Amino acid sequence: MKNNAETSSLGPLGYYSDALETLKANSSFRQVKDIKQDGKYIILNDKRLLNFSSNDYLGISSDAALCEAFLKDYAIKNAKISNPSARLLCGTNSIYNELETFLANLFQKDRALIFNSGYHGNVGVYSSLVNSDDVVFVDKLNHASIIDGIRLSKAQIVPYKHLDYDDLRSKLEKYRKKYKKAIISSESLFSMDGDIADINKLAELKEEFNTLLVIDEAHSFGVYGNGVGICKEQGVLQKVDLILATFGKAIGSYGAFVVGNEILIDYLINFARSFIFSTTLPEISVAFSYFVLQKRILGDSKLQKKLFLLNDTLRNNLKSFNILGESYIAPVVLGENERAVKFSNKLIENGFYILPIRYPTVAKNTARLRISLNSGMEIEDIKSLSDFLNSI
Repeated sequence: MKNNAETSSLGPLGYYSDALETLKANSSFRQVKDIKQDGKYIILNDKRLLNFSSNDYLGISSDAALCEAFLKDYAIKNAKISNPSARLLCGTNSIYNELETFLANLFQKDRALIFNSGYHGNVGVYSSLVNSDDVVFVDKLNHASIIDGIRLSKAQIVPYKHLDYDDLRSKLEKYRKKYKKAIISSESLFSMDGDIADINKLAELKEEFNTLLVIDEAHSFGVYGNGVGICKEQGVLQKVDLILATFGKAIGSYGAFVVGNEILIDYLINFARSFIFSTTLPEISVAFSYFVLQKRILGDSKLQKKLFLLNDTLRNNLKSFNILGESYIAPVVLGENERAVKFSNKLIENGFYILPIRYPTVAKNTARLRISLNSGMEIEDIKSLSDFLNSI
């Protein structure tokens, strides 16, 4: 009996076509939209929509005055916009080293290492630090890039219930002694549920069971802890072995980094394939990240305070909805994929760009609207969205 690929008129493409049709039938099909960003708005099909789907939490990427100031400053010092080489060959210069030194001092760590993206960072860290003799205990809602990195390493993955530290303890008691090296892995602020980990509890378990502790601050860096992140806010910087964060969210730039002990950073330089074999970030991106940190993020909390005020306003005005977490990521759980898609379409029709988050990004029957706030919005924008949602 011939298989579907052999009998399909599409030949070997038949399997892929069938998979796409299944996604469409389950309201899970994704498409790249033709959009233009305009400050706090998105232009879609010539319609101006308030953008509640961006990770630009502080509105940095649309701050025209800041960008103009940077370009003037940068053009005077160095007009170079690319660096087409791997970092270990000739793809480096003083700006990369200066930013890494700055980040290491900011996080009270020995060293920092810049990666091309948060995905590169997580894949590089986990695929190099552990192997088939080792185990990684992961929060069940950890980002896909963390899971992919562990899979590449061939280490055992042991998930624990989301933010359930008793469950983590039981898993550590059961499995830790069976493996050579171990890592406890968690995000600090979870991107799909908007809630926050208790990193002190993770640090206690790390000490008790002799593991490394690796925390992903992608969605909290730039906002919490005076811009340093949740590890700083919870007073636990010194107890975390490696902290990863990105420049591509609250910083409004591009790229990522990891900070930690000198031994671990040197190890990553020598073993993290996503670092060794990648052309380095454009120099202009590194310079912009450094500029933003100095000029907007640190030493001035106006943007962060406004973001927290917007979040409080949204949650107070939508008390009848099931909003997860406590942060400026405010997911409204609706259940089935189809329902989330319908809600999203209705919001877009009425001027609000809020995309549906569906399985497999989140668990089955937990499809949601992920409302993402940014400091470029005003209280009136939040009230307008709240009034509309409350009227549905």
